[in-house]
Amino acid sequence: MARTCLITGASQGIGRATAVRLSREPWLDNIVLVARSAAGLEATVEACRREAGQSPAIHPMPYDLSQLDGIPDLVARIHEACGSIDVLLNIAGYADPKSLLDTTSENLVTTFTVNVFAMLILSREVVRWMQGRPAKILNIASTAGITARPGWVAYAASKAAVVSLSQTLSEELAGTGIKVYTISPGRTATELRRKLAPEEDPTTIMQPDAVADVIAMLVGDRERTLDGQNIIVREQR
Repeated sequence: MARTCLITGASQGIGRATAVRLSREPWLDNIVLVARSAAGLEATVEACRREAGQSPAIHPMPYDLSQLDGIPDLVARIHEACGSIDVLLNIAGYADPKSLLDTTSENLVTTFTVNVFAMLILSREVVRWMQGRPAKILNIASTAGITARPGWVAYAASKAAVVSLSQTLSEELAGTGIKVYTISPGRTATELRRKLAPEEDPTTIMQPDAVADVIAMLVGDRERTLDGQNIIVREQR
């Protein structure tokens, strides 16, 4: 059976770096790329092609994950097109850093919708197709979810929720063949990080491909012992 990896947030940053990294993996037949930006997804497809040629098949699927009601249909279409979903990488994220007194209801709702609710619904729908065979789900949290981040209230709280969600899913899915991982990257040179720390020099911090290498290791066939763990990824420079 063909093996498929679904990557959200694939139009830039860690999502794009992961797609490029996994395009070199011989065990993958399909990589499905999901993000709002169609242009960004096409740029990711081109980067994958430069890296790996025509194998695996790359499927860009523009979709706004804040539209929660459409996620079940999106997942069903992916399964119909590819025949399986074996790996789900929940990498999409949103940040609009605000202090407590400046945080609005809209900020809270948007942050949790993209960072938590969409991740949960995607996981629920993908698990419907994964059950009965080995599969993996990997969720991107952040070190902001495990240490205090004054001024980033909504973002930090949403990432703490991702850590808890992942640990709960790991326990609930134990025995099904589905393993669940969490990665909490430290400072990484992404567009989202630029919003959180606009004065920071991105060349002095960890690059997305370093995180992508860890993801590739975790979702590969040889990793069997780290499910349920929140894995902190940092690079000293």
